[in-house]
Amino acid sequence: MDVKTIESLARLMKETGLTSLKLSEGETSLKLERLPMGGIALAEAPAATGAQALGVPAPAPAAPAAPAAAAQEGTLVLSPTVGVFYAAASPDSKPFVEVGDQVKKGDTLCIIEAMKLMNEIPAEVDGTVAEICVGNGQVVEYNQPLFRIV
Repeated sequence: MDVKTIESLARLMKETGLTSLKLSEGETSLKLERLPMGGIALAEAPAATGAQALGVPAPAPAAPAAPAAAAQEGTLVLSPTVGVFYAAASPDSKPFVEVGDQVKKGDTLCIIEAMKLMNEIPAEVDGTVAEICVGNGQVVEYNQPLFRIV
């Protein structure tokens, strides 16, 4: 099972309103559940190791993540979709932004590739990039923090 298949399943769940989906393929078992805010939580059965080998991130615990985000100042830029995070327009280009860069509302911060579509993610506020929360080429989930702008 590859990342593109998982992304397709997550999008299908969102579009159809499904809240839970279990799928087994060979030794790999996958369970997708929609969170109340519309996000997708990925959960693996203990015997499934195929998804880990493909680089699918383990789901973050929902309760501890919220207080940590609230304790930091600034505005979080959240991923509008499931996809692959790219910090630059191409592998040989410099990143759109780096920590410490000044940005204005509407400036492109990154690109998220979802289903072969490249989506530019703009800054929602004026400020300074205080933190880049994900790495280049990392798979991101819906509503996952990408940047913190102060």
